[in-house]
Amino acid sequence: MKFLFSSILAICFVGTTFGQDAPSAKETDSIKMPELVMVFTKTEGWRHKSIEKGVQTLRELGRANGFVALQTESSEDFNASNLNNYKLVVFLNTTLDVLNDNQQRAFENYIKGGGSYLGIHAASDTEFDWPWYGKMVGAYFVDHPEQQNAKIDVIDRTHPSTAHLNNVWMHFDEWYNFKNLNPNVHVLMKLDESSYKGGTNGENHPIAWYHEFDGGRVFYTGLGHTEAAYDDPDFRQHILGGIEWCLKRK
Repeated sequence: MKFLFSSILAICFVGTTFGQDAPSAKETDSIKMPELVMVFTKTEGWRHKSIEKGVQTLRELGRANGFVALQTESSEDFNASNLNNYKLVVFLNTTLDVLNDNQQRAFENYIKGGGSYLGIHAASDTEFDWPWYGKMVGAYFVDHPEQQNAKIDVIDRTHPSTAHLNNVWMHFDEWYNFKNLNPNVHVLMKLDESSYKGGTNGENHPIAWYHEFDGGRVFYTGLGHTEAAYDDPDFRQHILGGIEWCLKRK
């Protein structure tokens, strides 16, 4: 990891000095290191075809907004010395049991120490035997109907992940039904089940939310199944707003 940080600093240095005189030592000290975001994409169940597109999107958002998104599929990266390098851990369409007991404890300690978590879509289809995780994410996946358009009611537009949206957002995706909904999360968007077929949560069908949990910040969105979603400017801004909130920029 020391090599990783040295490489990032070198990139910043070269990008800053190319075509001009080298900065002084004092100026070099003032170069701000970009914030690191881990993008975890391990799957033990269904693997979404959109994972690679999602990783690409997060990298593009990072380059444009001052953070570095680093993908991993290795559970071994969930240890204290490595996790402490990251301001945020994203579970991007992970599925089923992806961490062992020691790795789970390391991640719990990371959150308790002020780390942040962002879950996208199948992050709620993950770690069903780890109650702490389910409470942190805010719900567990149950099932879904066929992919289709649905009406999203944006009930809170004060959050950076929803401030760009209108009160109603029509979107095509795979719409999850949930169980074990955590009543303490702050819901941002709900599905209108009358607008599509197959919803089973009724009038209270949250699809994106956030909360502060056990010392850290947590954001989850149920959107993000399809590759096309990651080309949607509204969805990209939705994800970026969640990241910036998790990074405590907003």
